[in-house]
Amino acid sequence: MSDAPLLEARGLTKEFLVKPQGSTFARRRPFRAVEDVSVQLREGRVTAVVGESGSGKSVLARMLARTVSPSAGELLVGGKVIDPHQRRDLTYTATVQLVLQDPFASINPVHPIRHVLERPLIIHGTASREVPALSKELLERVALTPGESFLDRYPHELSGGQLQRVSIARALSVRPKVLLADEPISMLDVSVRLGVLNLLRDLCDREHLAILYITHDIASARYIADEVLVMYAGQVVEVAEGTDVVDHPRHPYTQLLVSSVPDPGHQDRVRIQAPSATAFPEEGCRFAPRCPLADDRCRRQVPELVEIGTGHRVRCWRVEEASVLFSSRNSQKGGGEIT
Repeated sequence: MSDAPLLEARGLTKEFLVKPQGSTFARRRPFRAVEDVSVQLREGRVTAVVGESGSGKSVLARMLARTVSPSAGELLVGGKVIDPHQRRDLTYTATVQLVLQDPFASINPVHPIRHVLERPLIIHGTASREVPALSKELLERVALTPGESFLDRYPHELSGGQLQRVSIARALSVRPKVLLADEPISMLDVSVRLGVLNLLRDLCDREHLAILYITHDIASARYIADEVLVMYAGQVVEVAEGTDVVDHPRHPYTQLLVSSVPDPGHQDRVRIQAPSATAFPEEGCRFAPRCPLADDRCRRQVPELVEIGTGHRVRCWRVEEASVLFSSRNSQKGGGEIT
C-alpha cells in the first residue's frame, strides 16, 4: 500500500457572493463557505467529515469532485498538482466518483437500472460485448443478488437502500480509486443504514479505495472511519483518529456533537447545552458565540489548528479547560465516557 495520498486537498477555500438577509437592494458580500481546509484521502482508509448543516461539508466534497471550483487552494492526484479550475475530464472522473445523498434524485426515474449502469461503462470505453456481464457483476459487488433480477427494474421498484446501492455500483463502474460519499445514509430508513455503512467499509478494505464519508452523525463516523475531521462554519476545528475524536473530544463543538448522541446505557449523562447558531463573527473564533468557555481572546483572535497529541489537532484557545469541563460534566452522575 502506497504512502502517497490518492487525492489531496491543500488549503481549499470557497467564497460565494451573497446578499444580506432582508435587504433586497444591498450589494452582495463575500461569504466563505469553506476556509483553508486540507485533507488527505489514502488508499484503504475511510476519512469522515462531520458537522451540522451549513458547516461546508458538501461544498468541500464538490470541490474534491471538481463540480465546484475553489476560490483558493490546490488539488493533488497521486502527488501531482492539477488545475482545479480546468474542466474535469474522463481521466479525473474515472479516478474520483461522487455518491450523492438522495438516490431518488440522483438516478433518472425513466430508465431501468440496466441503463443506469451501462451508460458510464460505455462512456468510459468498455467494449459493448462486456457491458451486460459487467453490469450484473457491479450489482453483485454491492450485494444486490442475483444481479440479473435487478437489471430490468425501474428506480421506483427498489427501496431506498437498494437504490443507494445502485448509486454506489454506478460509481464503481469506472473503477475509481476515490469515492466521495456525501451523507449516503441520511435519506435511508434507520433499519438499512448499517448495511450501507458496512458496504462502504467492505469496499474500502477489499478493493483498497480511499473513501470520504460526509455526515452530520458523529456516531456513524466513529463506526466507519479511520480518521475524522470535524467542521464548523467552514473551518476544520478538530482532527483525530475515528475512535479518539469521539471518546476523547477536545474542541467544545466536538463535545457538543458527542453529548447530543443518544446513549441508552447512560440516560442520566449530563449533556452540554449551547445556544442556537448565530451569524458567524468576523473576528476571532467562529464558535465563540456558542461556546460556554469563550473569553476576550477567543472573540479577538482566530485560533490555529495545532497538534495536541499524535495525529490529534484542535483549533481552540482553551482546549485544556474544555477537556476538563467535558470530563467533569459527564462523570457527575456516573455517566462516564461515551463508548
